[in-house]
Amino acid sequence: MTKLPLSAASAVLIFLSAPTWSQAQSTLSLPAWLAGAWCSAPGGPRIEEVWLAPGGGIMLGMSRTVTPNQRRPEFEFLRIELQSNVPTYVAQPQGGTATAFRQTAASDTHARFENPEHDFPKRIEYRRVGNTLHAEIAGPGRDGKEHVIGFDFVACAP
Repeated sequence: MTKLPLSAASAVLIFLSAPTWSQAQSTLSLPAWLAGAWCSAPGGPRIEEVWLAPGGGIMLGMSRTVTPNQRRPEFEFLRIELQSNVPTYVAQPQGGTATAFRQTAASDTHARFENPEHDFPKRIEYRRVGNTLHAEIAGPGRDGKEHVIGFDFVACAP
């Protein structure tokens, strides 16, 4: 058996393990492009959604909707974390029970999370284009057909 010098053996080992490592990294990546402060356009309820950049394997977020003449704003605690090596969106409306949505699609500017067992929404989706962000929630409407609610955001002014 021919022994390779240590440096050559190391190079072969690194080469053989590199595809596995890069595949794992792409599967495990959190949507860092979502980080920032996002605000809805003026004219309707004021919706603000803030996401911290990934740190420690988790992204933390929160959302607040303020409607004129509303006694108390709606709010939601959010996080995206790895659960069984899959980015998972966890929502807690009004700080209540957490509901998890597993990532089913992703790119450098898009992420889709789904939970087929949840009543509404079953799907949460984000797509970023420059300084704009489009979010959607979707699930069955009262008529049984898919009901999609879209939210358009821009980067909030400081």
